[in-house]
Amino acid sequence: MKKIEAIIRPEKLTETIKGLKNIGITGFTVSQVVGRGKQKDSQGVYRGKNYKVTLRPKVKLEIVLSDYLVELTIKKIVDSAQTGEDGDGKIYIYPILEAYNIRTGKADYDIDDLVNGED
Repeated sequence: MKKIEAIIRPEKLTETIKGLKNIGITGFTVSQVVGRGKQKDSQGVYRGKNYKVTLRPKVKLEIVLSDYLVELTIKKIVDSAQTGEDGDGKIYIYPILEAYNIRTGKADYDIDDLVNGED
């Protein structure tokens, strides 16, 4: 099993979720995050005062799936979230050693049930 973490632009979330659903991936977690990479700082104005914007709003998608689905999922995320500009995001891949179902308390060897929308 692998865990994919994708940090993407918030405006690309809906398109990315649609792309994942098109390949059968329906189990994932979405978090709002802030961060920075190569994007330049910008200026903002709040109540008449200028301030420097150094952290950008992003969205983090977390998906756990079988090894054989990783490449297809990465391709779909890139195709859906890419604009070609700095700040498009990153994708990280982590090995998952074990998973457990909280409801049953048992080891979850059928992680791909989430790909088919089952519990």
